Amino acid sequence: MVSSTTPAPGRRPGPPSGAPPSPGAPPSPGAPPSPGAPSSPGAPSSPGASSSSGSSSPPGSASPSRGARAGALSLSERRKAETRGEIARAAARLFVRQGLRATRAEDIALAAGVAPRTFYRYFATKEEAVAPLYAAGADLWAEAVRAAPAELPPHQALEHAVRHTLTPGAGVSAASWEWTRPLIRLTESSPALRKVWAEVCHAADRSLAQVLAARAARGDDDVAVRLAASPGARFAAAAAAAAVRVAVEQWAFDDSPGNAGRGPLDLALRNLEALRHLPWESLLGMPGRPG
Repeated sequence: MVSSTTPAPGRRPGPPSGAPPSPGAPPSPGAPPSPGAPSSPGAPSSPGASSSSGSSSPPGSASPSRGARAGALSLSERRKAETRGEIARAAARLFVRQGLRATRAEDIALAAGVAPRTFYRYFATKEEAVAPLYAAGADLWAEAVRAAPAELPPHQALEHAVRHTLTPGAGVSAASWEWTRPLIRLTESSPALRKVWAEVCHAADRSLAQVLAARAARGDDDVAVRLAASPGARFAAAAAAAAVRVAVEQWAFDDSPGNAGRGPLDLALRNLEALRHLPWESLLGMPGRPG
């Protein structure tokens, strides 16, 4: 699942300089935002704020879908979401700054301001603690696809969403992007973290299939459910998600000077371009519409 472009032997990717700001606009799939906040990308109860440990957090605020559901969450659910987000951000900071091996679950709990038993109520292992950060970025991309103009055919909706979420300084700040790189690079040296990344990516494929099916169904929920489970929609979603995921991974492992301060937008658009001639209309049950 990770890029074949790896760091030089013996080299450990260090954290970016400075503390990443918490962007107010929707972070990208490549820059996973901090999850769990019951709010929109700007987050009324901003999960991107400093944690109880006093340091600035990795990139983040919640996805639009979470924002849309904010009003439906009870106070208890909001508190649980905030705690989950605090733990995830604390884990990311420690993994990047001192390494995965040197970080214990107890260290993450302390940094997040919770008891170890609270940590284990949310996550079974320390590696799983960053799963929400990986997942939230993909959620944001899927929601950007959902929100794309209804008249756009699937391929153009995917490109529209990628441009919206993968442009440094638009979706997230360039500084926040630099926190994404080491988090993804850590999957290369840790089988356990690589498993978490793979599971998150697989779940993201299913979510994107649901979004593409909903667009194809044009408001008919029964049709959307049927289409989302179809082999065609699942294949279309997996292909599109892989195009973006590979771009993000390639960017994360690219140490070339020209890559500094840039996101994976160009790579993602190039990969999606290769999918332009897929039979989108038939895959998604959309006869008569171009892909």
